[in-house]
Amino acid sequence: MTDLTHEPVAFSRWSGPRHVMSPPPAELVVELQAPTTFPAITLLLPTAAASVMTPEDRVALRGLLDQARQRLYAGRVSAADDVLTELARVAEEAMTLSTASGLAVLTSRDGIRASIRLPVAVVPRVVVDASFATRDLVRALHRTPRHAVLALGSRQARLFEGAGDELRPVTGRFPITAAREQRRDPDRPGLARSDAAAFYRDVDAALGAHLRLHPSPIVLAGSPRAVAGFRAVSRHLARLAGTVEADVVREPLPSLARRVRPVLEQYLRSRQEEALDLLERRMGSQAAVSGVAAAWLAARHERPEMLVVDESLVIPARLSPDPPA
Repeated sequence: MTDLTHEPVAFSRWSGPRHVMSPPPAELVVELQAPTTFPAITLLLPTAAASVMTPEDRVALRGLLDQARQRLYAGRVSAADDVLTELARVAEEAMTLSTASGLAVLTSRDGIRASIRLPVAVVPRVVVDASFATRDLVRALHRTPRHAVLALGSRQARLFEGAGDELRPVTGRFPITAAREQRRDPDRPGLARSDAAAFYRDVDAALGAHLRLHPSPIVLAGSPRAVAGFRAVSRHLARLAGTVEADVVREPLPSLARRVRPVLEQYLRSRQEEALDLLERRMGSQAAVSGVAAAWLAARHERPEMLVVDESLVIPARLSPDPPA
């Protein structure tokens, strides 16, 4: 098809990542939520977790590409050929990569193009609009929050920032290595008790400095003795999600990240139960409102204690520079 108003698209302008592991960084989601030049195409596909996209998921993704092509051509959208070519290129590249529970493929006439692996299942669909469909991206952020993992060895502590299935080392004050010990407890290997306590206090001070700048749930990983010793002196475990028994010196980071995931999921479930209990108490004392309109009004005129949203809630909306009425 030859578009009557065809204008070339400069795809080299997009400086963001081409392929993003789960979950997407918050700053990327914010950038993708901004209005862009029509058409902005979002393909959403539920996928099976695999080291490479399965044949069935490749067929389904190509089906979504066909749907996008039909919609743009039926609407005689300007620059359809260029946008669709780039959309197909990003999708074909995503077919060669690992998959999780869902996938988002995005391309716009402004030159934005990316595929994002999601840790949550999505409803398969094609969205063509002046902005990307980011609801599932936001849901993925809440499903797998940023977290910290403190790996406690016998003489060294390392701190990692967790994002989805990845652990990235925190530098600066970490890693922290214990000073050369002056004495040993003959009945116990490693640091003497007083030396260990001083070491853990140093680690806790550095952890507190990090959490003040990057508040997040934290998971402790290490031997039971190391974890217990640290917990005995720490003052910064208000958001402790749980612990993982691990040989943090020998265990590969991908393996540790996988074992941290269930701890975080349990933590999120407990927070959900706490939120529902609080909601029930506030409803009983008539200190809560329900429904989108009432919640929106309360957010404008009050200082709400908490916002509870059912995951299945869907409300069509369109981004606008005008404030809501």
